[in-house]
Parts: sequence; C-alpha cells; structure tokens
Amino acid sequence: MKKIAIIGSSGGNLYNLGGAEPEKLLQEIYQQCDAADVQVAAVQFIAADASMDVAKADTPASVYALTPENPLKPQRIFQGKLSEVNASVVESDNRIAQMIRNGEIDGIVVMSADPQKANQAVFAAAVEMKTPIVGTGGTSMALVAAKGANVVATSGTTGTTSRTRAVSFVASLCKHWGIKYKPQLGSASPSQGGSGKSLLKRFNIRSIMIPALPGFIAMAIVLALSHIPGLEKLNDIFEILLKGLPVLVAVLAAKQISELDEVSIVAGVVAGVLSVEGGLIGGILGGVMAGVLVRWLFELCLNWRFPMTTVNIVAGGISGLAAGLIMHYLLSPLALSAGNYIKLAIESTLAFSPVLAGLLAGLVIWPAILGGVYHAVILPLVLLEMEKSGVSFLGAVDMVGLVMVAAGINLANVIAPREKSEAAVATPGLLINMGFGTFVESAYPFMFANKIVFGSAIFWAGMGGMMLGFFNIKGVAYVPAFASPFLSSNALQMALVMFAVMAMTCITTIIANRFRAVVQKEPAAQAR
Repeated sequence: MKKIAIIGSSGGNLYNLGGAEPEKLLQEIYQQCDAADVQVAAVQFIAADASMDVAKADTPASVYALTPENPLKPQRIFQGKLSEVNASVVESDNRIAQMIRNGEIDGIVVMSADPQKANQAVFAAAVEMKTPIVGTGGTSMALVAAKGANVVATSGTTGTTSRTRAVSFVASLCKHWGIKYKPQLGSASPSQGGSGKSLLKRFNIRSIMIPALPGFIAMAIVLALSHIPGLEKLNDIFEILLKGLPVLVAVLAAKQISELDEVSIVAGVVAGVLSVEGGLIGGILGGVMAGVLVRWLFELCLNWRFPMTTVNIVAGGISGLAAGLIMHYLLSPLALSAGNYIKLAIESTLAFSPVLAGLLAGLVIWPAILGGVYHAVILPLVLLEMEKSGVSFLGAVDMVGLVMVAAGINLANVIAPREKSEAAVATPGLLINMGFGTFVESAYPFMFANKIVFGSAIFWAGMGGMMLGFFNIKGVAYVPAFASPFLSSNALQMALVMFAVMAMTCITTIIANRFRAVVQKEPAAQAR
C-alpha cells in the first residue's frame, strides 16, 4: 500500500475555495485515498481564520495533524496566533522529513504550503529522495519546483473545489505509480460514502422533484399575492419564477447524476437556462445530460492531465453548454409537447367528469402513499400542473385527502382516544398537519390499529376529492392548512371542503374508537 503525506495551509485563494473548512477539505482527500487504497501516513495542515493574503502574525490559526492516539484522522493539535502556530510545527516538519528519508512516504500532496519556512525540512527531504509531489497553489508550487522537487502535477486553485482537487491529487499520483484508481464522487461523509451506482441507477425522479418543491410553493405564494388589489404587478414576478423552474430542476438533476457538487451545479444552471423552452421536462432532460457530460469530461480531463482549473472549466462549462444547446435546438420542443400532453390528459379527465375524477383521485391517494407510488407519480404530476398555472387539482386533493384526513384522525385521538397515552402521540401529528401541511404518516398508527379508521380515511379522502371536483377547486400541497385556502383557486370553497373532510373524519374516528372500546369491554366482562 502506498503512503502519502498531506502538507499545506488554508492558503490565500484556497481559503475562499475550501481552505476555510479544513476538516471537510482533508476528508475529501481521505475519501479519494480510500478509493485508491492509499494510506495517509502524515498530515501537517495550518488553518488560519483569514486568507493568508491578509493574515498577520496575530491572526488566530490552528494546526491539524495525526496523533499517536488517533492516527487515522487529522486532529487539531494546537491553536494560537499564526506566529505561534508556525513556530509549533518545526518539530512535525522535521519528523515528516525524516519519514520521507526513511522511505515511509511514497508521495506528497501539497496545498498552499510554505517551502521556505513552515515546511522547509519536508521539501528538502523530498528533493533529496525525489518523492513525487502533486499540489495546488501557484506561488507555493512554483517555489517547490524551483528547489528541484519531483513535481508530478501542479495547478492553480482558481475554479477548483475541495472534491475536484482531491480527485486530481490522487489520480495524478496513481497514474505516476501505475496503480488503478476510480474516483469516489459521492458524499464525503464517512458514514454515507459515495453511491457507487451507475449513471442510470443514480437517476431518481423523486430526488429531483421533492427538493424542487419549495420553488413551486414560492411561485404559488406569489401567484396568490398577485390576486390582491394593488399587488397585480407581482404577476410579472410569477412569470419570471415560472421560467426559472426548468433551471431549478436541471441543477438538481445534474447534481444527482454527476455527484460533483459545485461543478455540476454550474453545468446544471447553464443547461437549465438553455432548456427553459422545454418546460419542466426539458429542464430535467437538460440537467441529466449535463450531469452525464460533467462526469465523463471530468474523468477524461483528469486522464489527459489537464490543470484542475481547466478541468473544472471544461467539466462545468462545456458540459452545461453542450447539453443546453442540444435541448435548445433539438429536444426542447419535444419535451414541451410531452409536458403539454400530460397536462392535457389531466385537464381532459377533469373536463369529462370532474366529480368522478376527484372521487378516484381521493380514493387512490392513501393507497398511493402507502405503496410508495405517491412521490414517484402523483407529486411529479402536481408539479407539472403547477408549472402552467401555479395551482394543481391533485395538489388540492393532497391537502384535503391526505393532510385534512390525517388531521381529523389525530384530532379525534386527542379529543377521545382509545387510551390516554394515544393523545400524547396524536398531538404533535395534529400540530404538524395543521401548521405545516405535512407528516400525514402520523395517522398511520391509528389507521393500522383500526380497520374502520383505515377505511374511513380512504372514504373521506374520496369524498373530499369529489367535492373538489364538483367545485372545480385547484390548490397547493405542503403548505400550512390555514394558508392553503388563500393559495387555491377559490378560498371559501377550499376552506369549506377542508373543514368538512376533517370534521367528518374526526367524527368517524371517535365513533370507531368508542365502538372498539365497547367491544373490548364485553369480552372482558364475559371472562369474569
């Protein structure tokens, strides 16, 4: 197993590009070393509380290093003024230099190091032993190279991220050593690790739509406010937000596919802006293509030994541009048509029989969420509806059929629970249902414990959907219950339907609780 040393500081430009978070920066390198089966044998990293370009002798700073007690993870071993920190690392500098001379270090990763003072001994030893060095930091790497060191790969810091730098470091060393290495581009968290999945398996429509939901709700709020006399000009803001939705989903899709954080975000924005004409589906397609190209171009540029700044520019900029141009000139019209056909299918169903459509939507919404279909099918349909008008019929069914039904069940178990302990369980659920318009899962324990409650939940969800269809109400999901009527197409009718469904579900649940209590008492009496 190859062993490396990590030498450096939070740097000048590096401070603004990850150096201010030393733990995360070092963890990214550790993650890539694990992927390459490379051991980190020594660390000396000076982290200042300001950029080294403006830092002074009295600037607070810390030293991160490996300790005998914890040789697997860098620890903060000293904290003080920068001048004190620089003086404190003399011993570790000499110790790591001796490790290099003893052949215990096979390569060095450098980040904005100080080859003239704080790291003088390390680089003197590296020059003697011809130890391969990779690193970033224009000034420091120039000084290292001037000493005659064996610099395998070097780059500036501009345009890089902690992850892309780490990948570049390890890839360059592995190529120099002739060992295989596959970048680990998932989470840097030790507990999570990378996904390790193929590009196709990483695509998950739920993971795109659910994080995008706040953007859709913001748009719905603006639309509702624009109906207030005197605030009509907010409709212009609504139109701007409407055009921004494809960009939003493109960013989320690109980030999900590539797992390259900031680089993929840039690519997603570029692709999304050029995919706006394709609507929501166009944004998703553009983001997916950008994510695929980001990953491919990133690894290609690494193999070609491009400087890290150039790697990021190519991966983030060119991939986003290429995906965006393909969408803009070729696929956006098709994506827009697909979205319009889906919306037309929903509208045609409502036009044929709104009452029947509402009844069916209400009856299936609980089985859908219990079966795991809701977030994969219904939520995307809700967002596709909202893309056009800011409100959604299925969104209203969600609020009435799920949230109000759950609130009614929880309210019943607060007022008249089967057992006193159940009131304590139901109260938080009720508050979240009413205050935040979510956590319908809070009703599960009561539904699963009583078939009558379970059946009534589905029944009243269906009745609520039928009433929504009768009044032709469209609304928004995932908002506080008290705000939902004002974000709907008809505030008064929406409020009445919400209240009616909640009240009837509550009454039915209370009756079911009382009936079960009587049934339980009778066998007990017979036993006596």
